[in-house]
Amino acid sequence: MYLLVGLGNPGQKYKKNRHNVGYMTVDVIVKKFSFNKKNKNKFGEVFEGKISNEKIFILKPKDFMNLSGVSIKKLIDFYKINIKKILVVHDDIDLPLGKIKIKIGGGSAGHNGLKSIDETIGKNYKRIRIGIDRPKNKSVNKFVLEDFKKEEEKEILFSINRIASFFEYLINPDSNDISILMNKLSDK
Repeated sequence: MYLLVGLGNPGQKYKKNRHNVGYMTVDVIVKKFSFNKKNKNKFGEVFEGKISNEKIFILKPKDFMNLSGVSIKKLIDFYKINIKKILVVHDDIDLPLGKIKIKIGGGSAGHNGLKSIDETIGKNYKRIRIGIDRPKNKSVNKFVLEDFKKEEEKEILFSINRIASFFEYLINPDSNDISILMNKLSDK
């Protein structure tokens, strides 16, 4: 059993923000693989489905980014999900726009959503990082809460669709070689 978490902030106001690229990604995966929404969930928006015969839960935490770990911890405790079977999709200002990187563990690099997760469940989970660029003349806090510009949105949607296309490789036990997956994802 796997858990895919898309980081973001709840509410229409934040829907197209750079910080919500995790939510955007899981929305595409839910649609592509026809996941079912679980009703009235105390953890946030939760979807359930199967890919490559693996049961997968998808979570869009109900808490704001800085408290993401709270919802995740409750869900993994409830469903008894192993931390090594958790994948978190999030924005990364240290990567160029649309660049995708995958890693296991590591620091938060100042990302408050990751800090919250690390504090509540530890660091040994897979991270799917999507580059949103670094702001040039404004604060990081303001930048991540702005909507993507039209031309940026096109690049981000391309990257999100690549992740959805290769998602089964992330959960398929025969495809645990992240370097092979990275080659597939970075080959535009």
